[in-house]
Amino acid sequence: MVCFWRCDSPVGTYTVAEDGMGICSLFFGERLVPPDWEMRQTPLLKTAILQLAEYFSGKRQTFDLPLSLHGTPFQLADWAALQTIPYGETCCYQQIAEQMGNPKACRAVGLANNRNPVAVIVPCHRVVGKNGGLVGYAGGVWRKKSLLELEQKYRLPK
Repeated sequence: MVCFWRCDSPVGTYTVAEDGMGICSLFFGERLVPPDWEMRQTPLLKTAILQLAEYFSGKRQTFDLPLSLHGTPFQLADWAALQTIPYGETCCYQQIAEQMGNPKACRAVGLANNRNPVAVIVPCHRVVGKNGGLVGYAGGVWRKKSLLELEQKYRLPK
């Protein structure tokens, strides 16, 4: 059984879901959820909502949540690599491809990022074009820009 809850944030409404194993979905907007999902706050969803509120208010830079990610081996490797990008920093698609041991897989990295099931928690918004441009984001480039600005605002000095 997948349980979900909808919340407001500074970058719009989001839906967060868990499947009994971990957080399995976080997306923005009013998109329809599958009919077999149940709208109910579980203890894990309450924790996720609290951690996301802390993130959006600048009080949290990392998440401590179990994840339940399902994808191809390449997607899972990409999503693991995304989780190594520090808060407030960015890297380009080629850097992720190189980190994964496949420097020519930039487009495949972009496609895997687009399939990231848990936005923000798996920070695909921190991946930018090679020239630093904000290219592509399933939640909208304006939202990617807002998330990066939020992280720059609250980023602790090194």
